[in-house]
Amino acid sequence: MAWKERYMEAVDVETSYRLAKEMESYRSNPKLGYRPAGSRAEFETGERLKKEMEAMGLSNVRKDEILVDGWEFEKAELTYKDRAGNTCRAVLGAYQTDFVTEGEESFDLVFLGKGTARDYEGKDVRGKLVVVEINQRNEWWINFPVYQACEKGAKALIAVQTGGYGQIDKQALNAQDIAGPAEAPAFSMSQEDWEKIRESLDEKGEIRVGLNARSVVMKNVPTYNIVGEIPGKRPERMILLSAHYDSYFSGFQDDNTAIAMMLGIARAYLKIGYQPENTWVFCGMAAEEWGKCDTKYDWSTGAYQEIFKVHPDWAGKVIGNFNFELPALSNGNLDGIRSTYEYRDFLEECVKKLPALTPAYMEGVRVSAPIETWSDDFSVAIGGIPSMVNEFSAGPFMETHYHSQFDSDEFYDEAVYRFHHELYGLLLLELDAQAVVPLNFAEVFEEAAKSLDVIYCQKAGARVTALLELLEKAQELSDEIYDRIWDVNEARLAGEAVELDRVREAEKKLLSVFKMEQDRFVRLNWADEVLFPEEAAQNNLYYIRKAVRSLKRKNLETALEALYEIDNNAYAFQFSRSVYEHFTDYVFHQEPDRLQWGAGRIVHHENLYDLVEGLLEKYRRGETEVREEILRLEAVEKRQQAYLKEDVDYMIKSTEKMLLILQEAKELL
Repeated sequence: MAWKERYMEAVDVETSYRLAKEMESYRSNPKLGYRPAGSRAEFETGERLKKEMEAMGLSNVRKDEILVDGWEFEKAELTYKDRAGNTCRAVLGAYQTDFVTEGEESFDLVFLGKGTARDYEGKDVRGKLVVVEINQRNEWWINFPVYQACEKGAKALIAVQTGGYGQIDKQALNAQDIAGPAEAPAFSMSQEDWEKIRESLDEKGEIRVGLNARSVVMKNVPTYNIVGEIPGKRPERMILLSAHYDSYFSGFQDDNTAIAMMLGIARAYLKIGYQPENTWVFCGMAAEEWGKCDTKYDWSTGAYQEIFKVHPDWAGKVIGNFNFELPALSNGNLDGIRSTYEYRDFLEECVKKLPALTPAYMEGVRVSAPIETWSDDFSVAIGGIPSMVNEFSAGPFMETHYHSQFDSDEFYDEAVYRFHHELYGLLLLELDAQAVVPLNFAEVFEEAAKSLDVIYCQKAGARVTALLELLEKAQELSDEIYDRIWDVNEARLAGEAVELDRVREAEKKLLSVFKMEQDRFVRLNWADEVLFPEEAAQNNLYYIRKAVRSLKRKNLETALEALYEIDNNAYAFQFSRSVYEHFTDYVFHQEPDRLQWGAGRIVHHENLYDLVEGLLEKYRRGETEVREEILRLEAVEKRQQAYLKEDVDYMIKSTEKMLLILQEAKELL
């Protein structure tokens, strides 16, 4: 029987399910769960996973120590009297901030709308608890209203999600990474509890409440990524499988089932006695949900530390990373794999030739690119390891159950879980069999060319024609190289002789190009979306021109709508200058170790706070004299054009360097 069939028979999803359920028992908060970075519950879970790896028979099982900011959330319970005099209780969720009471302490609680700067006008909230209603998915992240409340002297902020997240039930609580300082405390409250409390507010919109809470942030503490291996015939060459074991609430889908599936794949291959060509590394990542205080890029800490601090030597040795998130949840009839551009061709070919898998997706599997910043595969990829993840964010689960106490096995789909065990176990086998890493850079260069707005570039005086010619040349060369890679790998699979020394040298060069492309082509916008270097300036130029045209026509409303889209200036509309500047400056004025995977990914910024503030005031008063604002925006346009010109020059130099190395790789294949 072939290895594929033997693996399919050995898959045991029942054992994976039991491990995922067992992980729910490790919790910091007895009522709600929580297994956050650096907590006792995370440590105990890691110890349990280490024992599981050892019992399964994985080799070189170890704990890789990393340093994170940790968090223990033990409790947060609020009491109050309703209008009938009855004592009521509400259990709160929490964010990664400091707030500790000595037993139950009394506070005034006040409702402050959405928690924007204007909501505080005429209000004194010093020493009080502030409740706000937000849609964190579609409006603004939790850190902005929390820091605004702290600036106004509030004791803590309590957020009620009115949309975006936790919409499965009115009892749902929500948790996300705070992306702010620990000294600005924050909790979450369900819609159901808030509706009851709101009915009991006095004529000033306040109520006296009791709060018993313990939420503690611990700076710079150790935690552990849990690692085990299946040794390969070529130990210097590796494939990485990963999932994270920290969680909010009980974390059944996110990410207990992923950890259990990762180990389920290992268990099945160990059972059938398969020795891979390459060493397979199985890594349970800590601190994925959060792990650093007061940084925009405060999640995926465990993966970032593993790749950049513990094992920077993996770049050039690890030929691929399979990362797993929520694999026991169905997102409809079409399954997805999200990968770096360079692996899309290979994965699409692999999917086409797979044997029949457990029926779970009527429309099959779609491969898309690039990867996103939602999960650990991004940190792994920018470290120089081509990565992929099962598509997990496409369905309604993200708005309903995700990061709430309703993330349970209610939506467990056994057929989907088995399908993913089979799919990724077989893709692992395919990748393992490749003599040379199957990277195709053609799509990267093609997408880079598509991302260029020729008209904006020409107006900026950028050498866009030269760049397009280079990108076309790089795309053609990449296609030629991939054809050779394909031929070499097919020859090896057919048992033909392959000059492995030359192939390994070519592979090193290909992986160095991958790392260079990640360093030089991968940038982020202020919404953490992946883009090419020049796209931020192009986007800004589009909206600057729109704003100028609107102002010349005395249409201030449309002009303001355009300014809202420039960099992070949306927050200038809602929050005070100090809040806006805090969450702008910390992107540019922190050490790389705090910025982690986001370091250097946002290069330019346009601070339009004064302009927005002035135009808003004129709009409210009905004024239309805006000559000064037009002149200021025209100066901003020139500055953005200079940025665009610099970015195009940077891409030219980067593409030239990659072309040289790609040509060297081609000559070795």
